[in-house]
Amino acid sequence: MNSATPKPSPLGRGLSALLGDVDASYQPPARGVAPAPSVAARASSIQRLPTAWLSSGTFQPRRHFNEEALQELAASIRERGILEPLLVRPKANARDAYEIIAGERRWRAAQIAGLHEVPVMVRELTDREAMEFGIIENVQREDLSPIEEGEGYKRLIEEFGHTQEALSKIVGKSRPHITNMLRLLSLPQEVQQMIADGSLTTGHARALIPTKNPLSLAREVIKKGLNVRQTETLAKRNQDNPEIHKKRAGAENSADVLALEKELERVIGLKVKIVNKGKAGSLTLYYTDLDQLDDIIKKLRV
Repeated sequence: MNSATPKPSPLGRGLSALLGDVDASYQPPARGVAPAPSVAARASSIQRLPTAWLSSGTFQPRRHFNEEALQELAASIRERGILEPLLVRPKANARDAYEIIAGERRWRAAQIAGLHEVPVMVRELTDREAMEFGIIENVQREDLSPIEEGEGYKRLIEEFGHTQEALSKIVGKSRPHITNMLRLLSLPQEVQQMIADGSLTTGHARALIPTKNPLSLAREVIKKGLNVRQTETLAKRNQDNPEIHKKRAGAENSADVLALEKELERVIGLKVKIVNKGKAGSLTLYYTDLDQLDDIIKKLRV
């Protein structure tokens, strides 16, 4: 009987694109085989470390770990092993101690499964890199809630300057998908919680975004058990909210504008603010002393 070929992991389009090539020859060990850890192996190569040496990441963006899902993952790990190594970094001023950057669910499930070692890639990462990689790894996971996913994209755009187009390539998801997840964050917190706990689907929520009072409509949808098509009909009967449309347009433009700001700051060495108003807008340069102002004036006169 031919064994099925494992489905390629979407992680290869994300963290691997940022980390560079890694050892593609890694295969999970046969059941019952526990190779000795190779702590001295080179960075980026795959090695095995005791689970006791690892600890939860400081920049873990995930809020909740579903216990039932962890048990299912543990059962899969018992049968097939861990197919995708964890990303870790050494803890400062500590021996035999590593912080998990990506793969905490696998680490938790491995402990449930009774594994004493797990495959890892060890990298020296700054706090900023650790946070960025952790967010990227998590938004690629199918078990993340739509709100957690949207918040992850928002942070990658606002804190790290990624555009939606760049994120699409990094995480292997379409730009419209990323835009839709970001749009969910324009809903009231109460509605976002309904999405996070599964009371509302993403389809329901998207229908409510342009309405005047999405919270009252969300409660009506849940109370009556409306499907997505019925929710869309209900939403059309309610007055559109122009503020939501304004926020949506602003969210879609903000990523590209932020990237332009950062590029200008890099070129001219000053803080820059761009305000985009459709086809027009404004550009503001900030200076800290008269010498900087004089330099700006000289450059404009050239």
